[in-house]
Amino acid sequence: MSATPRSESARRRTSAPMGQARYRVMLGLVLLGLALLAGRIVDLHVFDRSFLQGQGDARTLRVDAIPAHRGMITDRHGEPLAISTPVVTLWANPQDLPDDGIQRLRLAQALGQDLDALNARIDRYAEREFMYLRRRMTPEAAQRVLDLRVPGVHKRAEYKRYYPAGEVIAQLVGVTNIDDQGQEGLELAYQPYLSGEPGRRRVLKDRRGRLVRDLEVLREAEPGGDLTLSIDQRLQYMAYRELKTAVDENNADGGVLVMLDAHTGEVLAMANQPSYNPNNRAGIDPDGLRNRAIVDVYEPGSVIKPLAMSALLETGKFPPDTVVDTSPGWMVIDGYTIKDVANYGKLTLSGILEHSSNIGMSKLTLQLDDPVVPQRYRALGLDQAPGTGFPGEASGSVPSPRVWSSSQWAALSYGYGLSVSALQLASAYTAIANHGERLPPSLLRLNEAPQGQPVIEPAVADRVLGMMDQVVAPGTGARRGLVPGYSVAGKTGTVRKTGGSGYEDNAYRSLFVGITPVSDPRLIAVVMIDHPRGDSYYGGAVAAPVFSRVAGNALRILDVPPDQAETD
Repeated sequence: MSATPRSESARRRTSAPMGQARYRVMLGLVLLGLALLAGRIVDLHVFDRSFLQGQGDARTLRVDAIPAHRGMITDRHGEPLAISTPVVTLWANPQDLPDDGIQRLRLAQALGQDLDALNARIDRYAEREFMYLRRRMTPEAAQRVLDLRVPGVHKRAEYKRYYPAGEVIAQLVGVTNIDDQGQEGLELAYQPYLSGEPGRRRVLKDRRGRLVRDLEVLREAEPGGDLTLSIDQRLQYMAYRELKTAVDENNADGGVLVMLDAHTGEVLAMANQPSYNPNNRAGIDPDGLRNRAIVDVYEPGSVIKPLAMSALLETGKFPPDTVVDTSPGWMVIDGYTIKDVANYGKLTLSGILEHSSNIGMSKLTLQLDDPVVPQRYRALGLDQAPGTGFPGEASGSVPSPRVWSSSQWAALSYGYGLSVSALQLASAYTAIANHGERLPPSLLRLNEAPQGQPVIEPAVADRVLGMMDQVVAPGTGARRGLVPGYSVAGKTGTVRKTGGSGYEDNAYRSLFVGITPVSDPRLIAVVMIDHPRGDSYYGGAVAAPVFSRVAGNALRILDVPPDQAETD
């Protein structure tokens, strides 16, 4: 049955208020939502503004480091030995780099890299936001890359270390790594002092990491301090040249030369062979990294005899006219045979040093009840690190067994059974050159001479210096150590090297220690040539000529007046 017109009209009148109610409810909900949204906007922009600002800053504000300029290393006259130059490091966000092959090729060419290698690196870092493109480029080369305007490529200012003297003083100065942090030598020893303190700055960057604006400097960079060495670069070049020539001419494994200022103990030259170029370390031989003058130790042999003689003389048991019979040129102690190069017969104390008689030194030492010789070595610092601060400096060793055998006493008197470095040996001889006062060695320039440590009685030290003066004279085995126009006190040494099964038959170290001029000592030098394979291996033939050339030129450079008339 169909509805009547009346009932339809009534239904329409009933539904109209219901529709209006739903409309009002929906409108109210919308208005409420808008009110809540507006309230939240007001809250964020007025009452909780820091939240949005923090979120925005987190995406655009960055704190970048300001690199600190590393301090210079100079010689005693201010000549640069290590300096830092500005360079540019290029980096990229791999996710922003273009996929276009042409742009990739242009980028690789500008970087001086292989395209396939560059693409492989980009793929490897694809999930990251940072990768180095090339470290420490010259500003000009870096700008050529930046001029390509490749998206995702950025720059960073850095410093690169440069060593003007190159291989001449590489082991002493040392090197830094790619991050300009000291890794070897004095660069490592004085890392905190040289490196300074990096600064910090707040910058505004876009979402791709590109710099938009510098905002403020939070902390200025503090440059590192400059380091002034005791080295005289003029003497260093000369010492290195002469040492290298001697090593090459004698087909030796290496060599060392240490020169000290006899008045202050400062190291004026320290040369090593082999060496390396710190400015180009590709294919570097690790053997050349070692500063043999400080970190290597070895038995000194006969160059120690004047120091032992000072201990023997100080006992008062050996007057100036003492004579020792060294015949027949050999002797057996505790089953060991000690030999001289020849049968020198009866020798005075000076003659024992002049002929470098092992028999003479042994017989003198064995007349004593106390171990005065090793005690003297220790007093001279031969069993302790020199205290220069150089990384890995050797302390040497002087044995101290509870019960000394006769053979041990004897061996120590002619330079076997102990180990020393070239720097220790040179420092010990400052006591002979300074009337018995030993001066500590210094790798840094000193403003005044340090206080010496009394070790040897002044009269004894002067007497030993005079005996060494007679050792280096025309007609002696050390004559090649003479310096025209200057008196020289010195001692030669020829030491057998040790191997896996003891002393080797045909491997030697050739040494010479010299002090000049004798009238007023100014220079002390130690020369060691490791395993010479030339016509001779004796210290007087191999090491002494190096001392003569280096000391002679050094005295003239330092304007030290001659104390002898030159002879033809």
